[in-house]
Order: sequence, then structure tokens, then C-alpha cells
Amino acid sequence: MKIGELAAASGITPKTIRFYEEAGVLPEPTRTLSGYRDYGPESVDRLQFVRRAQAAGLSLREVRQILAVHDSGDAPCGHVRHVLGERLNQVRAQITELVTLETHLEALLTHARQGEPTDHDKAAVCWILETEPREAP
Repeated sequence: MKIGELAAASGITPKTIRFYEEAGVLPEPTRTLSGYRDYGPESVDRLQFVRRAQAAGLSLREVRQILAVHDSGDAPCGHVRHVLGERLNQVRAQITELVTLETHLEALLTHARQGEPTDHDKAAVCWILETEPREAP
């Protein structure tokens, strides 16, 4: 099938399909005599796998590694389990960082609401960020 047909069958744009070829997650297809890309039906399955992996938060590098294991004839599920576990740990760390940031932003906004009208006179740029928030009583 031509790239437009693959795009219609997979729901992925031709531009993205070409990008996936360059990124190494979709093998370069054979070419017709007139030079058009000629994809097999397995390309639809592969593109669907790539979309699902990305929806799980995996990078193209990680997807490429999983596909390399698969393409070598080995079952990649053990590797997938490991990669998903690492990704979950990263997400949990990001959540922790975001909660800390949320607390800090709330403190700054409370500080801004409680600020004195003349506080800005002593600031180089903005007193809200240049003075320490007061402790809550």
C-alpha cells in the first residue's frame, strides 16, 4: 500500500510516517518501480504499537529498543515490563516535584496577597519573588 493508504488505515499522517522511518521505528519500505513507498499490512500493526507505546509515555528511543528486541526474534515483553516500571518511577518523581512546586506557588501567592504596599520599593524587580513568604500562623 502507498503512504496515503497507510496513513488512512493507521490514522497517522504521511509526514509522521516518514518521520517514524527516519527515527528507525518503522522500517523503510520497498519502493515501486515509479519510486513510491510500498508498505505491507504489518506496517499498520507496527504503527498502532508505536502509538500505544507513546500513549504510555515511552520515548521513540524506548520504542525503537523494544522493536529491535522484537525484530531480532526475541519476545520483548520482559523488556517492556522493565521500561514501563522505569517510566512509572519517573512519573511518580514528577508528581512529587509538582506537589512541591504547587505548595511553593501557593505560598508565593499568599505572600503576594498579604504584602505591604511599600514592599515593592525595596525590590530590584518584584518583591513577591525577592522576599521570603511569611510563615502561616
